[in-house]
Amino acid sequence: MEIIFLRHAPAGEREEWARTGRPDSERPLTLDGRKRAREAAKGLAKLVETADLVATSPWARAKETADIAAKALGAPLVETNFLLPHRSPASLAGWLSGLDGERVILVGHEPHLSKVIGWLMTGSSSRTIVGLKKAQALLLETKKAASASAVLAWSLPPCVLRRLS
Repeated sequence: MEIIFLRHAPAGEREEWARTGRPDSERPLTLDGRKRAREAAKGLAKLVETADLVATSPWARAKETADIAAKALGAPLVETNFLLPHRSPASLAGWLSGLDGERVILVGHEPHLSKVIGWLMTGSSSRTIVGLKKAQALLLETKKAASASAVLAWSLPPCVLRRLS
């Protein structure tokens, strides 16, 4: 199984958004964020061509990024609460184990994605071994999504994905 982690593209400033009184989960991508998400998705599509599924956190900025990626890759899009920042890596791995796809793209938030990546690679979610920039993609390969089961294949910062597009 290939698991591609994609952090959401740039969203509005947290403090500025908080002044609106609306929850952080509704904070959308900025205009530049949507542009960067399109560029990253195009680069990712050139690199991997397709995916069996794009799964996203239900938060607005992740959903917007995931929608753009799903369209670029011609992949179905699903929303899952397993990609919410407070969920455990084990619960996400359990959900992933129930999927049929060989290549899944997960769109979510930091530091949650880094904790999941660390757990899949080392068995520990307390150590951050990698951090994802906004609109960065990282590929892990594994036979089954489980603790200490995955190997890092590549990690591409947003500037490289943009160049690929």
